[in-house]
Amino acid sequence: MFLTGTQRVDEQGHLTIGGCSCVDLAREFGTPLYVMDEAAVRTRCREYTSAWGEAFEKYHIAFAGKAFLNKAICKLIAQEGMWLDVASGGELYTALQAGFPPERIHMHGNNKSADEIAMALDGGVARVIVDNTRELETLNAMAMKSGKKAAIQIRVAPGIDPHTHEYISTGQVDTKFGMWITDGVIPASEGAAMQALMMAEKMEGIDLRGIHAHVGSQLFDLSCIYMSAEIMLELASAFRDASGHPLEELNIGGGLGIRYRWMERPLGIREFANELARILRAECEKLHLDMPTIQAEPGRSIVGEGGTTLYTVGSMKSIPNVREYICVDGGLADNPRPQLYDAKYEAILANKADKKPVRIYAVAGKHCETDVLIHEAPLPDVEPGDVLAVLSTGAYNQSMASNYNRLPRPACVFVQDGRARLVTRRETYEDMMLTEVG
Repeated sequence: MFLTGTQRVDEQGHLTIGGCSCVDLAREFGTPLYVMDEAAVRTRCREYTSAWGEAFEKYHIAFAGKAFLNKAICKLIAQEGMWLDVASGGELYTALQAGFPPERIHMHGNNKSADEIAMALDGGVARVIVDNTRELETLNAMAMKSGKKAAIQIRVAPGIDPHTHEYISTGQVDTKFGMWITDGVIPASEGAAMQALMMAEKMEGIDLRGIHAHVGSQLFDLSCIYMSAEIMLELASAFRDASGHPLEELNIGGGLGIRYRWMERPLGIREFANELARILRAECEKLHLDMPTIQAEPGRSIVGEGGTTLYTVGSMKSIPNVREYICVDGGLADNPRPQLYDAKYEAILANKADKKPVRIYAVAGKHCETDVLIHEAPLPDVEPGDVLAVLSTGAYNQSMASNYNRLPRPACVFVQDGRARLVTRRETYEDMMLTEVG
């Protein structure tokens, strides 16, 4: 067992987060329940801005909203002075509804619709991250028609294998994201990325600011990010030589891993920033480039360890000499990651947090699938009605939640200083009928 952020075990043996008893939270708000440790999230934001501020003269950090997005997190991120990365019209709409400053928003997406592009232009977002030449042409035409000039970055694929799960690898040549720099045969000076940069440079409705790459997610070996940054600088150098204009911004994306299990040891944020700065300075000096504004878009590493999901144990099943099952009141619909790419989690019995594990349980959900959240969870003796806390669920749980089996999506609370505030109420059956017209 490991504790994160403000998690503690109180004198009653109960798990607390932000000074709030998880047993009391489950009783007051019901389960499944997403619990976000506000102090832990703010601490991670400040670690990023502090580390980047020391390592780079010009920088900004944009939280990757796809990891966890609601109005409450938008307001928190804005208060911390960070930027925000959105990847759809719905994410952009949420940010604007929360009052997030549009001049600090990056707009992503590999297949933006005309409506989404219009929303970005009308909303005045800071950067549109252009993924392909069709989008570039559409954006240019729409910007010119509206009398605006769209500030953009071109997303590129540096051809890096990040050694993570194939479903969260995004920087290799064979990817739907961005434009390849080189395929190993055609040089970077003739690749799709260079062609897009040269197109953008000549467009009247486009203000080309830089390039963007994101090589993958949940990374522990960050050499792939360093290699990607070097390749991007080589592309920037080639573009400068071909066009006569330097690129002002280098956006390295996100990807820093977090602890899902006690034995995992991700690299610290400060160590990451310092090593990246060392590599970029050396490469810029070699290529005779001025250091660009360095941008990053962390998501999981901001909110991941700050999230905990609470469940109530229901039925139990023992298969002698095979497995002990405990079933909880959620699962696949509120956390699809174990089924999507075999994600691993650890859990604590929130009402018996001071008890030592005595056996191994499989934690199963209630959906009409295999739906196993944790295959091997060491826990004290479990009884129906116990409150199970699954750790490090702040990223890609609420944002991926569904209504599979017509289960209402869970509520979400932010906790801090002994107070819990409801930021997303639990869906009801009636809520799920609101869009039904047949």
